[in-house]
Amino acid sequence: MFWSPLLVTLLAHCTGIWAQSGPNQPSSVSGALGQRVTISCTGVGSYVGWYQQIPGMAPKTIIYDNSNRPSGVPDRFSGSKSGSTGTLTITGLQAEDEADYYCSSWDNSVKAHTML
Repeated sequence: MFWSPLLVTLLAHCTGIWAQSGPNQPSSVSGALGQRVTISCTGVGSYVGWYQQIPGMAPKTIIYDNSNRPSGVPDRFSGSKSGSTGTLTITGLQAEDEADYYCSSWDNSVKAHTML
């Protein structure tokens, strides 16, 4: 069976009150169609969210509050958080998943928000 490579690109973009000490994520990750891909964001606060931006389109929330998925987002997308690391998992990678992915973190204790 032939597997077509699919590159899922993450674009690092830093904003927010404590951006200089905020979350970090890899610049890119790739996977084959049908494969499980994991993207991690380290240095996150109490909550982490994940956003998908397909070129030419507005960013779309795919995970909020660590692991919640908005309605309409396929269940192949899942999120989790352990300690200061947030993780986005795409199970069964599809061609339409090729996009820029951003993690966003916020911490209620300091009322700060960082997006990467």
